[in-house]
This record gives sequence, structure tokens and C-alpha cells, in this order.
Amino acid sequence: MTRFLIRRHRWATLLLGLPLLFTPLTVACQPLNAPTSERPEANKPTVSGTGIALPTRSDLPVAPNGRHYPLVPTEADNTASLLISIETALVDPDHDPAEIAQLAHQQQVIYRVLSHTPARAAAVRDQLPSQLQWVFDQHIAARRSFLAMHRGPASTTLPAWRIQAPAPQDDLLKAYRSAADATGIAWEVLAAVNLVETGMGRIDGVSVANAQGPMQFLPTTWAEPGIGRDGDIRDPWDAIHAAARYLVRRGGLKDIRRGLWGYNNSDHYGKAVLHYAALLQREPLTYRGLYNWQIHYAASAGDLWLHEGYAAASPIPVTEHLKRYPHSAPPPHGSHN
Repeated sequence: MTRFLIRRHRWATLLLGLPLLFTPLTVACQPLNAPTSERPEANKPTVSGTGIALPTRSDLPVAPNGRHYPLVPTEADNTASLLISIETALVDPDHDPAEIAQLAHQQQVIYRVLSHTPARAAAVRDQLPSQLQWVFDQHIAARRSFLAMHRGPASTTLPAWRIQAPAPQDDLLKAYRSAADATGIAWEVLAAVNLVETGMGRIDGVSVANAQGPMQFLPTTWAEPGIGRDGDIRDPWDAIHAAARYLVRRGGLKDIRRGLWGYNNSDHYGKAVLHYAALLQREPLTYRGLYNWQIHYAASAGDLWLHEGYAAASPIPVTEHLKRYPHSAPPPHGSHN
């Protein structure tokens, strides 16, 4: 795929994050699915039954799904405790499936916040068990690779996107594995590309370079012999298989980094994709968490959460969006106990 240069690659902002304010604020911790009357007023995250206590504040605006922007504990020991519980739950096949989406979003925001603060990230890492330190390193390295792709000031407008529910996770997994079987490109790499490009299909929109669909193909590349094969550029199954064929064409079977360079002309991009792929290769159940990650957009007002249901026919000012959807902004002072 002949991709545009990173300085014009507005999609790079998908997984970028801007620095958040870190003034301490104390909040309670909310167990998933627990009624208000049963929420423990403790600062340190705890596990209660099968529900994991997540940081919360009663004054925060909520999204249409009834949840607020995830809070990150200020203290390293609290963050590490929370992260251990979340990482354990996300790869536990017996953990309540109804909790996975909220836990995954909390996980995502923790890594986004810590990626900006090396000292704070190191303090959290030091308190993790050794088996989770490797997981932590992959996530932080991927995030910092995307931060390294950033060029220029943060945008004062939000893109003309529609954020939708992705295809069912089992359907996507079948597509990744089918494409891997057909081409030899690892399914984990295809899943990571899909995650990075459109949040596994959550973003429905056209980039500034006219890239389209869940795998962000240029129509001209899609039309190349053997790539699109008269399929639908917006269909996940067709697009995932086409992406695998394209990675093969760009040398991905000999060196997947070369193939990913063809997908996006940036070493940082390839490194980030391979960090996520490595997580999936070591523990396939990691997919369950990544599938539930939300869309965040690096804007002038911070790392904005664009919930499923967001829709803009044309770019809109950040200030206008936040007036209508205040839950989208990082909470004041960013991180909390």
C-alpha cells in the first residue's frame, strides 16, 4: 500500500496521547457492576469477588454507555495493584465477560497516561511481578512508538468520523486466522494492524489521503491485481485478507518489518504493531482486551475519548464537541487515587 508520509498521516493521532495534568485528587474505587450503596470508599484498588474495584468520582460526566472516563491512581502502588488485577482478569477465561469491556478501557488509559511519564511508569513497573513486567514493557513501548510519530501541534478539531461497534470479536478472529492460513502472515500481526488503523473497525471514516475501510486501504492499492480481488474495501473479512496479501507483496514473509514499512512508512509504526503482536503471540487471550479498547484522539484539549456513537459529517471544533460531550475529556488533573 503506497501510504502517505507520517507528517501527513492524520491517522497517527488515533493512538497518540497528549500530556495530562497530574495534580493529585482522591477518589473512591468502584467495583464493576456493584450498586452505589455497595461501593467501598477505599483509595487503594481492591478485588471484591469477581468484581475489580475501579477508581471513580461521583461528579464525573458519563458517556452514553453509562461509564465515565477512566481514572488512573496517582500513587504507584495503587496503580500497580489495579493493573495486576486487570491484567490477570483480562486473560482469565473464567472472568465475567460482562466486565471485560470496562476493564480493557481502564487498562488502555493506564498505559496511555504512563507512557508520558517515564519516572512514574518505572515506579509502577517495579511493583509488578516479573511475568507482568514484560507485558507492561510491550504496552509502554508501543505507546511511545506512536508518540514518536507525532508531528506538529495537537488538532483543535475532531475528524469527520463515525465511531461504531466493531464486527463481533469471534468473526474478526476467524478472519485473521483465515488470512494467516492463506498467506503465512501471522494472525497476531493482522489483528495488531487492524487495532492500530481503526480500533478493529470502530472508526468508520476516510483519511486525508483517502484511505478507507477497517484496514485503511487506498482505493488505488485495493484495485491492484491480487489485492482487493473485487471485494468490498469496507468489509472486515475482505479487508483483512487483502491486508495479508499486501503484506506478502511488500516482503512481509521474509521480513515482517519490511511489509509493515510498506503499510506505513515509519519504523515507529512497525515497532508498535509488533509490540501488540508479541502480546497476542505470548497470550492469545490478550485479544479479548485489545478488542475492547476505545478510540482516543490526541487533541488540543487532551486525550479525548470518542465513544461509540460519535458521528461528525465534517470536522468539528474540539470546544464545540466538549460542550455536547463533556465525558470525552480527560478528568481535571488527569490522575487520581
